[in-house]
Amino acid sequence: MIKKFKIRRDDTVEIIAGKDKGKRGTVVRVLREKDRVIVSGLNLVKKAVKRRSQQDRGGIMEIEAPIHISNVMLVCKKCGPVKAGYKIDGEKKIRVCRKCGEAL
Repeated sequence: MIKKFKIRRDDTVEIIAGKDKGKRGTVVRVLREKDRVIVSGLNLVKKAVKRRSQQDRGGIMEIEAPIHISNVMLVCKKCGPVKAGYKIDGEKKIRVCRKCGEAL
């Protein structure tokens, strides 16, 4: 069964728990099988990278680590961090802000 999340790629989210609490960024990737998202520029971890070629530099790099989907909230342009709801608009199902009702 494919899990469905209200958070998608390119959404603006705010981290609500963990070391980057309160910071905002855009979702780069949604990992459905692990219930996690990767947010650009946030939840950075250091990773040792092996040298692949003469020009390529190895060493310690900072990469974005996945963060659990329960630790991020969608951000509405008007309200800030909100829960998402759904509305049926004609034949389309669209995500809306639960506070102001604006489409996300």
